Amino acid sequence: MPCAVARAQGENAPATAAQPEAEKDPLGRDTPRGTVLGFMRAAGEGKTDVAQLYLNSGLSGRAATDLAQQLYVVLNSRLPVRVNVLSERPEGSLVNPLKPDQDIVGTINTSSGPLDLVLERTDGRGGRVWLFSRPTLQAVPRVYKEINLPTIDRYLPSFLTQTRIADVRLFDWLVFILGLPLLYRVMGLFGRALSPLLALLRRRLGRPDDGTVATIHGSVRLLVAAGLIRVFVLSIDLPLMERQFWAIVRAGLIITGSVWLLLLFNDFAERYVQRQAHIADFGGSVAVLRLARRVADVLVVCAGGLVALNYFGVNPTAALAGLGIGGIAVALAAQKTLENVIGGFSLVFDKALRVGDVLKLGEIVGTVDQVGLRSTRIRTVDRTVLSVPNGQISTVNIETLNVRDKFWFRHVIGLRYDTTPAQIRRIVTELNDLLKAQAGADLTSVRVRFLRLGASSLDIELVAYFFARDWDRFLEIQEALLLQIMEIVQRAGTSIAIPSQTVRLTDDRLARTAPDDVALPTVST
Repeated sequence: MPCAVARAQGENAPATAAQPEAEKDPLGRDTPRGTVLGFMRAAGEGKTDVAQLYLNSGLSGRAATDLAQQLYVVLNSRLPVRVNVLSERPEGSLVNPLKPDQDIVGTINTSSGPLDLVLERTDGRGGRVWLFSRPTLQAVPRVYKEINLPTIDRYLPSFLTQTRIADVRLFDWLVFILGLPLLYRVMGLFGRALSPLLALLRRRLGRPDDGTVATIHGSVRLLVAAGLIRVFVLSIDLPLMERQFWAIVRAGLIITGSVWLLLLFNDFAERYVQRQAHIADFGGSVAVLRLARRVADVLVVCAGGLVALNYFGVNPTAALAGLGIGGIAVALAAQKTLENVIGGFSLVFDKALRVGDVLKLGEIVGTVDQVGLRSTRIRTVDRTVLSVPNGQISTVNIETLNVRDKFWFRHVIGLRYDTTPAQIRRIVTELNDLLKAQAGADLTSVRVRFLRLGASSLDIELVAYFFARDWDRFLEIQEALLLQIMEIVQRAGTSIAIPSQTVRLTDDRLARTAPDDVALPTVST
């Protein structure tokens, strides 16, 4: 019974209330990023008593104050500038699963080698907080003595160093707004100054001087400026926020310069392939090359954007997933367009047609004027322009008339029925000799035969292939042969038959009364 009562009470007991979330630390020490930024803010504002609370040093009083000030100087001068990538999770970044309560927020170079700046998670009054670890704090005094970078504050007016915009001195803003454009322009002038030297070098190499002025491309100038900024930042003592500002500027210059340089390479590759395509008589590839160049440009720009997002701590996975879903949607919506574009690619790369080809597509006969991405323009024999979708062309039989290696000469000559067998033998022999005597005739294909007894003529067939450079030249050859054929027929004493027929008309009354041996009157036409 006691067990039953206890069980009943357990069943009727209310569900255990969810545990309330742990209160956040008022100093922001819940996460590694909050600890670093909170310490830098407190020490920078001179709140040494608050800055001591971010240290797991075990010191107090003057010793803790001096250590906090030294740590601030070390971090302000040496801490890596990518503070935005510090973990914002209470459990930290968990880079090392074996030490989940430790997080490395940066590594600085010292005379004794690299030093990891480590935070450790300890139990505080309001919960677990992140503090600078004791091994890191023990190395701070030694690193502090090594910091002796020159400062430029004593050489500048006070209003340039004391006036700050977004925690960055006015001097840095002036260098960014005025100094970088001036540096960009000076590097351009430096390239022009090298033009005489390049002209002299061309003459020494025996190459003609084309009069071009040497210039340093804008992408190279941006990359050089990024390198100079890095040297400038490493050579003087700058606070953390200003180093982070110049790191962002340097990253922007590097990304922009690299993207610009890759776009320039795409343009050079397109022009080079175009020259090779014209040499190889591959003229229809111009539109495809332009599409490929644009696709490559879009990929380069997107890659630059993803690199920028990754640098500023934004996870590009969501952006890539969005691009994939958007690409599927666009592909479904533009199915016909993509079909025509892919059809254009297949036509060009298979060399199914080229600009200038004379084609026969079903009942359409014309000359290819342009091979586009979506359609092909054909100039018909009526001098009209017909645009045919590439997807449709890729599914039909294409007959290219202008690429024939030989032209087929075939005619049937009908002679009158009063032509004698001797005349036919003579005409066949002379026609055979005529065809074989032609300079452009394929002798293996020559055939002249008395073909049949036609309805109104005696038919002779002439067959031969002729080599000719184009259709117009073949028409000239055919015209001359037809005239000579007519002369041969005339010399043989006969002529070409004219189609005729005989119509017999009878009177029904005469047919009933006339004897069987009496012929009825007829009319012939």
